[in-house]
Amino acid sequence: MSTHGSQDAGGGAPAENAENLDYRIAHLQDRLAAGELGELGVRVEARGRTVLLTGTVPSAPCRDEILRTVHEELIGFPVHSDLVVTEASSPDHAEELS
Repeated sequence: MSTHGSQDAGGGAPAENAENLDYRIAHLQDRLAAGELGELGVRVEARGRTVLLTGTVPSAPCRDEILRTVHEELIGFPVHSDLVVTEASSPDHAEELS
């Protein structure tokens, strides 16, 4: 008649998920650092069960590649991206000064 089993099973899950997320973030950071995008200053932080990406990237394709890698590595965890693209393209017209 005791329900201790169901309480114990649910009690360890958040800690296990947090440890698993920390491990997966560390693996993701290693993967990002080892790849072509290694010199970028992208930060990956756990915020509860959500992952926050911050930093600046040189182009939209670079941002897309990082996001693809993050989603592959962190399947099952929500990811919020605050990556800023600094793509400096040349102007398509001359600037008019008054």
